[in-house]
Amino acid sequence: MIESLKHLPRTSVADGGALDAQFTDLAPALTARQAAIEAARCLYCYDAPCTRICPTEIDVAGFIRNIHDGNLNGAAVGILQQNIMGGACARVCPTEILCEDVCVRNHDAEARPVKIGLLQRHALDHAHFDAYPFERAAATGKVIAVVGAGPAGLSCAHRLAMLGNDVVVFEARDKAGGLNEYGIARYKLPGDFAQREVDFLLAIGGIEVRHGRKLGENLTLAELHGQYDAVFLGLGLNASRQLGLTGEDAPGLLAAVDYIAALRQSDDLTALPVPRRAIVIGAGNTAIDMAVQIKRLGAEDVTLVYRRGVDAMSATHHEQDIAKANYVRMRTWAAPLEVLLDEHGAVRGMRFEETRLADGRLVGTGAFIEIAADAIFKAIGQSLEPIALADAMASELSCSGDKIHVDGSFRTALAGVYAGGDCVAPGQDLTVQAVQHGKLAAHAIHHDIHSKAGTAWPT
Repeated sequence: MIESLKHLPRTSVADGGALDAQFTDLAPALTARQAAIEAARCLYCYDAPCTRICPTEIDVAGFIRNIHDGNLNGAAVGILQQNIMGGACARVCPTEILCEDVCVRNHDAEARPVKIGLLQRHALDHAHFDAYPFERAAATGKVIAVVGAGPAGLSCAHRLAMLGNDVVVFEARDKAGGLNEYGIARYKLPGDFAQREVDFLLAIGGIEVRHGRKLGENLTLAELHGQYDAVFLGLGLNASRQLGLTGEDAPGLLAAVDYIAALRQSDDLTALPVPRRAIVIGAGNTAIDMAVQIKRLGAEDVTLVYRRGVDAMSATHHEQDIAKANYVRMRTWAAPLEVLLDEHGAVRGMRFEETRLADGRLVGTGAFIEIAADAIFKAIGQSLEPIALADAMASELSCSGDKIHVDGSFRTALAGVYAGGDCVAPGQDLTVQAVQHGKLAAHAIHHDIHSKAGTAWPT
């Protein structure tokens, strides 16, 4: 039960099987025949633009050629060498603005790129390894601490283990996986896919995960720095930003990520509280995920509200199309102004002020609208939890806003401490980018601790 919504009824869809069917894979998998035909469309470009734009530098043309030749294991290994979480990324990566956008088939005459994401998924879903495809290097005797078992932390841990190091991962939650386990729409990573990918990653050996350990609560950076050869911070962004409005703590108003986490962990979707009318505030992929999922759970009327125009939304056009296909109403140029409460102090709607641009600045127009709702979900961004950097040593990290500043090798201002993923600046808050951060940081850590060059980056 989600405490803020306990006053709401359960979903109106009584058939659990019908609900489960709403949360299968968003895009159907390719058949073997479809994969063969699609792989044959690839031109296997020299210096392929799809590879150059891939954040994890996957040899896209190479793995597609392997699929064309019937070598699915070879294709899978090629993907996993660069992106150990390639299965999740094949499903959640915004290929429409990355590899598929620059595909040479994506021109005016043809306008249909090779289905790179689905081909990557096909290779990884159908590969069968007789043994683990990666061997660990000779043991180095070094032990590295990784804080956070999300995509960045797990990627870093896996690559460090491959290089012969031992790794201890400290994770606050009961399950590893981070965003993939708790924060992605259920129809993008259905079932236990996220955990199966974690299990595969950990099968390399040399990685211990300790759950229930949270930096700033029962773990300090000073403790880790003193006990381990290096520390990698893959903290993610776990604190939801506030609207700053009176009534923000009222029943019926909560962070979208909290509901998404409960949805992903639910064994019985019919037990979830579902409002008849819902408002989602935000413009990113999380806002879209929230709006679509609450609609699929049985909400009758879902309105996504954003203070700027459609072109300024961070959610891709592909994600916006998903929302429209699921009958989510999108209301732009409206800024939250007041939470409307009923006689019991629970949410009954929200008042917005219409907005416009004046000399490049967003301003209110003085016109107002009210939207009725039984629940309001905030998807206005995440920030680093202040408690994570509360101890004396952690406070010495250089931060840009609420993100940790790192150099090109993901070294922080503290010698022996590295960081990557959503918690660092700059960053795009993409799973695929977090995986790359972890991988590159692992190589920097390995180099530094074995060359005794683990010094802070110059300021």
